[in-house]
Amino acid sequence: MNSVKHLLFKREGLTYLLLLVLLFFFLFPIYWVVVTSVQNNSDLMQLPPKWVPVHLNLSSYMEILQSSVFLTFYKNTFIVASGATVLCIFVAIFAGYALSRFRFRGSNLITLIFLSAQMFPTVTLVIGLYSQYQALHLLNTLFVLVLASTMTALPFCIMLMRTFFNGISKELEEAAEIDGASRFKTLFMIIVPLAKPGIMAVAIYTFLIAWDDFLFGLTLVSDIDKRTLSPGLSLTYLGEYSYNWSGATAAAVTATLPLLIAFMFLQRYMVEGLTAGGVKE
Repeated sequence: MNSVKHLLFKREGLTYLLLLVLLFFFLFPIYWVVVTSVQNNSDLMQLPPKWVPVHLNLSSYMEILQSSVFLTFYKNTFIVASGATVLCIFVAIFAGYALSRFRFRGSNLITLIFLSAQMFPTVTLVIGLYSQYQALHLLNTLFVLVLASTMTALPFCIMLMRTFFNGISKELEEAAEIDGASRFKTLFMIIVPLAKPGIMAVAIYTFLIAWDDFLFGLTLVSDIDKRTLSPGLSLTYLGEYSYNWSGATAAAVTATLPLLIAFMFLQRYMVEGLTAGGVKE
């Protein structure tokens, strides 16, 4: 009996050790970005590197917070992420509800198309999207970034909302119809409130996709006053012959911190939305 307990204790210890090792590999890059942001560029070039900085240098944070260019990047990113989130929620609700409640010829094909859209890398779509947006005279606008981010997140969001609507009983709609409620009133007064976890998951997912976008912000926009954070920071702090690592990492921490704090408070809605939607199919 003691040998069995000893074996179980040993396996449990190895499991925790493995988890600690994995946790270290996941958290060390974040730690190193923070450490780099509070050091001078000259200190960063020293070998061996300073794993724990002795003196904290906050000049990089002061520079970016006083930089009008960085604040412009920040404002543009917030506008694009918010616009994409609102647009994606609006479209995903209607599309997900239609695929869930209406059976028509080609509905299964449409569902398959949405699923297959997630298989293609985003980089393969850039050339076609660039040509289309150029023909529509939408390049170098924030609206084109809103459309591009919405397009990236929409297939997954539609399938997620479809799954949530499938889990809501149709008897509620039938009862509302008997009481004289229209289809739109039933959708927004009864169905949508019951699908709040899914809507929150869609909102968080879309906001993260739009906030972290680099490819579309780099290719569809060329004016510096229309740049978002990811491409703007890479072009500002990382050059061909010199690198401002301290400024780049300070900007990265400043850009990520509000999003990280918000996600800490909203992650339960994200997990609830994804897991609840998954078991209701």
